[in-house]
Amino acid sequence: MSDVTAIENFVKKYKALKEEIAKVIVGQEEVIDQILISIFSGGHSLLIGVPGLAKTLMVNTIAQALGLDFKRIQFTPDLMPSDILGSEILDEDRKFKFIKGPIFANIILADEINRTPPKTQAALLEAMQERAVTVAGHQYKLQLPYFVLATQNPIEQEGTYPLPEAQLDRFMFAINLDYPSFQEEVDVVKATTTDVQVSVNSLFIAQEIIDFQNVIRRIPVADNVIEYAVTMVGKTRPNSTAATDLVKEFVDWGAGPRASQNLILAAKTYAATKGKFSPDAEDIQAVATSILRHRVIKNYKAEAEGVTDEAVIKSLF
Repeated sequence: MSDVTAIENFVKKYKALKEEIAKVIVGQEEVIDQILISIFSGGHSLLIGVPGLAKTLMVNTIAQALGLDFKRIQFTPDLMPSDILGSEILDEDRKFKFIKGPIFANIILADEINRTPPKTQAALLEAMQERAVTVAGHQYKLQLPYFVLATQNPIEQEGTYPLPEAQLDRFMFAINLDYPSFQEEVDVVKATTTDVQVSVNSLFIAQEIIDFQNVIRRIPVADNVIEYAVTMVGKTRPNSTAATDLVKEFVDWGAGPRASQNLILAAKTYAATKGKFSPDAEDIQAVATSILRHRVIKNYKAEAEGVTDEAVIKSLF
């Protein structure tokens, strides 16, 4: 099958996938789009929103519709790395046997990742980057496709450990979840307070998702589009000559090269969902906010004057 046919096929399957997810999840279209773009780009996402916005239900529904194995890990202050990765035990023959932890699934929901200490947060890092886990000197490969979706409550509660910048950089997208609109909330209440059970059909198999990820990676990108993405990321660095006035005044730390890579990958996927065979500057702008939001670190002055991440990122366009 040629790549052109594969992309046309992808557009159809993507549309069907969104309709399947919409059976359970009311609204939140942009959020679902971004999660799906990061899955088909092979990246991870961080969902930021107050408790009770159906983050877990959303991830569970997406996993079901994609036909993938799904595990949820609730992060707590006393969670140990072995609770995530698994551990070695002595079996009845007095031989060490590895019992796999919940990290061995296709989609992991790391719930409230900022409530666990750095040592446990770091246990996820190797899995996210290398798609493998090392326990007692043995490396275990994870099943592909592999995708981590972490949630974080924005409320500054006691007993939270904010993710360090280097770890935030591993997430392709940081996605903000907002409260539903009045009508959406009415629809949610109607749908969830009766005895009607909605079943979600699996539309994909794991290999199909990997094949689509490979097709998307093969999408050609014009040099001027790559240069546009790299220029945009360069403008986020306050000590660069290209930095915008807003960046110079309100940003402590800009985005690194991983942001440029992610901009191109996500723009390819975004273009593919629209049936385009190559991304352009508009596709880069469509994914830029969620890719740069957690990589542009604002200073105290920005916090004091209420300058938002969105305002700083819009100034780069």
